[in-house]
Order: sequence, then structure tokens, then C-alpha cells
Amino acid sequence: MSYLTEQAAYLKGLLDGGDLDKTTNEGKLLEALIGVIGDMAEEIEAIGAETQELTETVDEIDEDLADVEDALYGEDDEDWDGDDDEEFAIECPNCGDMIYLDPSLLEGSEQTITCPNCQEEIELEISDDCDCEDCGD
Repeated sequence: MSYLTEQAAYLKGLLDGGDLDKTTNEGKLLEALIGVIGDMAEEIEAIGAETQELTETVDEIDEDLADVEDALYGEDDEDWDGDDDEEFAIECPNCGDMIYLDPSLLEGSEQTITCPNCQEEIELEISDDCDCEDCGD
């Protein structure tokens, strides 16, 4: 029993044990108010229990999702720094969203991809010449 439920029961006990005439307008009003307070206390207690259950369920789903991500990607998203040799990123010229590409998907000198964010097609020109300082090409 929660604190609110105990307090509502205490008020009901005071009302029932007191010398209050429940047939008067004041007595009827107090009895109705204490009844509503009791109902509210029970509802708040039920909402708290449901919230706790939902929190536990969300935590379990989060853990399961982390396991799935580990199985799919082999690492946590937080650990990925964008310097993976197997993927590279481009910025969508339409929406500015970063798109991570696997080089094996891009064959030929020109390729068109669809942005997963804005669904616009992006034409890529792929060159063997590299302008980066890392590989020396």
C-alpha cells in the first residue's frame, strides 16, 4: 500500500469514526471528496506500477537491440569513428544527411544511389584518383 492510499484510508477512517453527520450537505461533500481522493490514490498507484513495468520492458528491448547491433555490425555504434576502411561517408546534397556506403556496392565509374533520408537520387562519379593524404594517390 502506498503512502497516498494509506492517507486516503486514514481520512476515510476519520470520517467514519467521527461525529460528523453524513446526511448534511457538508457531510455528503466530505464523504464524496474522500472517496475521490481514495480513487485517485489507487489510480496513481496503478500508474506507478505500470510505469515501472514499462521501464523494465524498454530496458530489456534496449539490451536486445544492442545484442542485435553487435551481431550485425560487430561493434557498438558509439565505437564507430567513421574511419573504417570498408565504408565511407558522403553528405546528401539535397538534405545534408550523412550516408555511409560500402565500396563493394559501387562498381563502375558512375553510380546512382537513393538517399535513405529524403529519397532523392544522388549521382556519384567514382574516380580511381584519390585526393587524400593518407594513401599518397
